[in-house]
Amino acid sequence: MKIAKVYNNNVVSVINEHDKESVIMGRGIAFQKKAGDKVDEGRIEKIFTLENKDVSEKFKTLLYEIPLECMEVSEEIISYAKMRLGKKINDSIYVSLTDHINFAIERHKKGLDIKNALLWETKRLYKEEFSIGKEALLMVEKKTGISLPEDEAGFIALHIVNAELNEEMPNIISITKVMQETLSIVKYHFNIEFDEESLYYYRFVTHLKFFAQRLFNGTYMESSDDFLFETVKEKYHRAYKCTEKIKQYIQKEYDHELTSEELLYLTIHIERVVKQT
Repeated sequence: MKIAKVYNNNVVSVINEHDKESVIMGRGIAFQKKAGDKVDEGRIEKIFTLENKDVSEKFKTLLYEIPLECMEVSEEIISYAKMRLGKKINDSIYVSLTDHINFAIERHKKGLDIKNALLWETKRLYKEEFSIGKEALLMVEKKTGISLPEDEAGFIALHIVNAELNEEMPNIISITKVMQETLSIVKYHFNIEFDEESLYYYRFVTHLKFFAQRLFNGTYMESSDDFLFETVKEKYHRAYKCTEKIKQYIQKEYDHELTSEELLYLTIHIERVVKQT
């Protein structure tokens, strides 16, 4: 492999066999090297090949500004998140999370930690991602010696959710708000406390995540079989009364009319989560 571009002593780019640019990291890999020189393969620690060209360009811009330790720990966190979640997440996280962690460390050094207004919601609505965020703080401390506050575990979790849903961060905040509002309607309608460790609660929260995403993206579930919808309404009439409250709330606050398919699945999930409390 030959070097296409030198970013700093520890980072270079190469053009791989598929004619795509890859970024290679390794301590001292570019020391006294220039474009056209061979890569010292013994020094390679990480290789990044990002599919999205715009994301790739932004990532390469960060390489000039961010310390190697920060790049390494971000990649470690992302790899861990992919392994824990068992799903593909958008490449944009390589830019957003790396940038965030770098600024979080810089702010912490200056005593300027930021409070996370969504920490309570994040802990409850994105439990797996928050658990990854907590583990990420340990990774950051091990790599950099900096112990970031719990608020940062929440921010990291939201970056992961952002990459899972392929949404911009403002939308993630709005999605989280709708999820919390919907759960509150169910909670107070039935005067219950959710068993947040139950499978039904997890499934309901997962459904609400994508329900809220559809709301803000203006996408709709296709209308279901009317017979099935009417059957569910009749069979789970108590749950459907709660669904009607959610329907009215969404219409009033977000000017969004829920389809019968949305109402059908909300009713089924509400019935299940309430029945097991």
